[in-house]
Amino acid sequence: MARTAFDRLWSQIVTGELMPNERLVETDLAAQLGVGRAAVRTFLTRLEQEGLVVREPNRGARVRLVTEAEAVEITQTRMVLEALAAREAAGHATRDEVAEMRAILAEMGERLSAGELLLYSDGNARLHALILRASRHATAARLVSGLKAQTVRFQYRTVLVPGRPQHSYAEHTAIVDAIDTGDADAAEAAMRHHLFHVTTTLRESRAQS
Repeated sequence: MARTAFDRLWSQIVTGELMPNERLVETDLAAQLGVGRAAVRTFLTRLEQEGLVVREPNRGARVRLVTEAEAVEITQTRMVLEALAAREAAGHATRDEVAEMRAILAEMGERLSAGELLLYSDGNARLHALILRASRHATAARLVSGLKAQTVRFQYRTVLVPGRPQHSYAEHTAIVDAIDTGDADAAEAAMRHHLFHVTTTLRESRAQS
């Protein structure tokens, strides 16, 4: 019960249902989630540790606002961790997992052709999650999950930059190809290349905003 309630609160924050800087009132959350205030306080402590919540003396808790500069730094950190995960996935992914990667990639291609960029972005997230799972590297997967949660409001920004989705698709194809052939060096390099360009696009969109 408590775990389900925490997951619901976590999801409300990372999906943007609870907005950056929105106050998190313990009594309101307890009523909404159907748990006691002690459980809510435990949830908020954990969310603070994950970088999703800020707690201030005498002012309570609020959803943490991640700046654009922080989003760039987080993506740079993800680049290192996910490059490691791609390398490990090249050595550990099962044939079923590779087939699933191919299926997601094919769906992403269809979404791209149809101009359905937000759905394309959803496929992107699923592919990255699958690569992390296939890596069998629990620490990298845990750290990346926390980092991505902090930057959810930037999730769709890069895919809306003209020309970026087509490059993104080619980059993802290179990653999956390398994992499929078991080429760890190529998988690591392809993931690093991909997230380097994500970082560059975030920087450019930040400068233009």
